[in-house]
Amino acid sequence: MATSGSVDFNLDVADITEEAFERCGLEFRTGYDSKTSRRSLNLLFADWANRGLNLWTVEKITQTVAQLSTSSAITTYPIGTITMTVGASGSFSIGETITGGTSGTTASIITKPSGTTMTLTVPSASFTASETITGSSSSATTTVTSDPSLADVQATVDVLEAVVQRSSQDISVTRISRQEYLSIPTKTTQGRPTQFYINRQITPTVTVWPAPENSTDSFIYYRIKRMQDVDAATNNADIPFRFLPCLVAGLAYQLSLKKAPQRTQILKMLYEEEFERASAEDIDHGVPLRLVPTFQSLRV
Repeated sequence: MATSGSVDFNLDVADITEEAFERCGLEFRTGYDSKTSRRSLNLLFADWANRGLNLWTVEKITQTVAQLSTSSAITTYPIGTITMTVGASGSFSIGETITGGTSGTTASIITKPSGTTMTLTVPSASFTASETITGSSSSATTTVTSDPSLADVQATVDVLEAVVQRSSQDISVTRISRQEYLSIPTKTTQGRPTQFYINRQITPTVTVWPAPENSTDSFIYYRIKRMQDVDAATNNADIPFRFLPCLVAGLAYQLSLKKAPQRTQILKMLYEEEFERASAEDIDHGVPLRLVPTFQSLRV
């Protein structure tokens, strides 16, 4: 008998929900069943973010650092990208502070393309659409098209590792704690950054030290992003196929808490087994350690 020849098996949210309901000994019937299942799936994804590294959510970010002058520089950057669309950006300067004329919101310019967009540090508040912004050093003005979205930055879970790239050479930098950064006597010292501190707020940021001594070095890091939400029954889950058994088992367990408590214990046990098996495979496969004794080490 011939095989199918296909390797594209997947389940959309409706299929995942039906399978989970069946494991609870129930039938998937109503619109509310769909709603409560999607809510449980999104809570399950949040739980996975707390359980550790999910390789498919790792993303590489390259951020050009910005120096304002020999006495000041931008040291704190969003983990991700905050892009604002404006009437024109060509007259503004990298590193300067912009201020909204109506809202009074401030932010600093990280990169300034020649068109109508610029990337910013985390704004102090919300900009107002159509308001005029003014640059602190260039005195340039333009209008804001819309308040920049923080969604990309707020999707960050954590940062794994980082380097500073100068003249095409990558040099490792060390992550330090909040206390270690606080203990640095002079935070405005300029040089090639060698350390970074992650502030895991709702809108997370990364602070580098020493402060950048130019606007040409790049701060390159790998971040963990949150998985995409489940918004509709027709969506596919933002997971690799090997995590489908774990996802179905996890949803069945979550639903049993609400609809089939008599099955909760067995479904929880099955879910934990599936998660352990899936997470054990979700690793970087490096070269295995191999130890070979020499003849000199052998004794008769």
